[in-house]
Amino acid sequence: MFLRARVGVVLGLVVGVFLLVPTATAQYAQDSLAFDLSHVFELEYATSPRISPSGDQVVYGRTFMDKMEDQRATRLWVVNADGSGHRPLTDPKTSASQPRWSPSGDRVAYVAATEDGAEIYVRWMDTGQTARLTQLEEPPSGLSWAPDGERLAFTKFVPASTPRFAELPSPPEGADWAERPDVLTETYYRADGTGYTEKGHTQVFTVSAAGGTAKQITTAPYDHGGTPIWTPDGESLLLSANRHEDWRLNPLNTEVYAIDVSTGAVTALTNREGPDGDVALSPDGSTIAYTGFDDREQGYQVTKLYVMDRDGTNARLLTEAFGHDVQDPTFTANGERIVFQYVDEGSTKIGSISLDGNRRVIADHVGGTSIGRPYTSGSFTLASNGRVAYTHATTQRPADVAVARAEQEPRVLTSLNDDLFDQTKIGRVEEFTYESSYDGKTIEGWIVTPPNFDKSKDYPLVLEIHGGPFASYGPYFAAEVQLYAAAGYVVLYTNPRGSTSYGQAFGNAIHHDYPGHDYDDLMSGVDAVLDRGYVDPDRLYVTGGSGGGVLTSWIVGHTDRFRAAVAAKPVVNWYSWALTADMYPYGVKYWFPGMPWNHRDHYMERSPIAYVDSVATPTMLMTGTEDYRTPMSEAEQFYQALKLREVSTALVRVPGASHGIATRPSQLAAKAGHVLEWFRRHGGPSPAQ
Repeated sequence: MFLRARVGVVLGLVVGVFLLVPTATAQYAQDSLAFDLSHVFELEYATSPRISPSGDQVVYGRTFMDKMEDQRATRLWVVNADGSGHRPLTDPKTSASQPRWSPSGDRVAYVAATEDGAEIYVRWMDTGQTARLTQLEEPPSGLSWAPDGERLAFTKFVPASTPRFAELPSPPEGADWAERPDVLTETYYRADGTGYTEKGHTQVFTVSAAGGTAKQITTAPYDHGGTPIWTPDGESLLLSANRHEDWRLNPLNTEVYAIDVSTGAVTALTNREGPDGDVALSPDGSTIAYTGFDDREQGYQVTKLYVMDRDGTNARLLTEAFGHDVQDPTFTANGERIVFQYVDEGSTKIGSISLDGNRRVIADHVGGTSIGRPYTSGSFTLASNGRVAYTHATTQRPADVAVARAEQEPRVLTSLNDDLFDQTKIGRVEEFTYESSYDGKTIEGWIVTPPNFDKSKDYPLVLEIHGGPFASYGPYFAAEVQLYAAAGYVVLYTNPRGSTSYGQAFGNAIHHDYPGHDYDDLMSGVDAVLDRGYVDPDRLYVTGGSGGGVLTSWIVGHTDRFRAAVAAKPVVNWYSWALTADMYPYGVKYWFPGMPWNHRDHYMERSPIAYVDSVATPTMLMTGTEDYRTPMSEAEQFYQALKLREVSTALVRVPGASHGIATRPSQLAAKAGHVLEWFRRHGGPSPAQ
């Protein structure tokens, strides 16, 4: 995962020289109750909880794994704040998302799939009647009700027409000529997850809550994403965008803008060098809250909370001494406090702050929407009575819906996976800290032990490394980690230097030095677990994805202590990555001292491919065929280099997958299954064990 940028049968994955097909999923189970590959299709989790204005009900997205379509599908459900009345809200056969309560709480707007794409619908909560409001050519996002409940604002992509680059002869009728060449002139011409991008921009629209033709508000050739925020008089919208002429090469320099709904006139309210986003407006319309930082072009910079007057004057910082990234600020009904989400040492929390800087915690255990690996995640919304609804998660369960108030015990309203885990054993997760051998820095980690763990035995160990690199793991359920534990491994995952949520100095410790001493942090974690006496030092394994794939590739070039490795979607050559990845303007500006041709030695010193001559560890590479974040060519370089050196290797190409190679349920199972099979072929647990 680069940028701070969400089974019965394992579908086939094309492998470089042979097909690694995991045998029956039961082979990895220590007993019949262990969590196995087939259980991936039984998982459910809550997303986007939206609490009603009165705080009495919560509408949320209930995401499940559709076995027949091999997709994650979401339906809307509603539950009362006391846990009663839990029931479906939308058609169980239709995907729906983005629920938004009307200001009076009488209706819920949402986006639902149709035969033609996705459209905006409204449901009347007293009668259950629904109406389709739009007929759009592109899917809408960022729904936002006007204060009077008469209109909705949203954003959607608007294609741009471009003239042909060259006039060419036309084929005669009935002829079968080749397709015309596609000429690219844009800086951003492809994006991971969407492929080669269509020409055009995301614009702001409004539509009547009674339906009708949508009105386009913005037209300038810039992207206007996020959620537009209405002013109390309904005359303006506030949002964050990058409308600078150099936006293509200066991607973080967003501003807060006010847009006149009648005329489309746009006024910039901020003007500093750096991101200004996550806009919120006080109920009386006098004060704007927003997040951002003064850009110093460092790899990691803490996102802070600011407020300013409605006209953009009197800007001031509220979280000067707060060392954590602030997300999704929301004013309380009286406008005296701002509620926000943040991550503190791997744990996501909801807090609030007064306008004079007084902070307090409202809820913790927020997250659970990152199903594959234990990344921090989650979301919340706030009601007028001060109650928040949020995604609640633990090490044993993905996200459920919960509600909380300041200084009150939270209430978990749903139990979406109890039917699965009441009959399935999963590994216990223990938090611990240790010191890095490099400089004694304290590193936080988590140890997952197999079901029926016996500390008197010797277990194989899997070191699982997070991506980012500026991201963090936490105490959360993760299907991949639990599958490794169920197979008989002790699993270690940590937050080495460079991880977020431990302050800017810790996160920025790998600035222009990645991979670097984060390697020492990871090896010190392995040693700390070995000191506990229940891990076999001759059966150590390592894997990680994206930034974790970088570090896995780096590790095998710097030590031979691991018996086998799997580097998922790695970067092995920073020079080639900088000139092929979709985010290249960001990468060269924030992660390196300059252009690769001017800093060749620096790029190569940080590249795992430079140390391939030292690799002896059997190493599998795994990448999606349509990954534009860490392109397939990166894995292919390492694979071919290892082949030339006659080191045991395999290349797993995940057909049709982007950077999220475990997005579809079968892909998640297949990823874990191939990792386990590679490890088994190099001394890992087998069915007989």
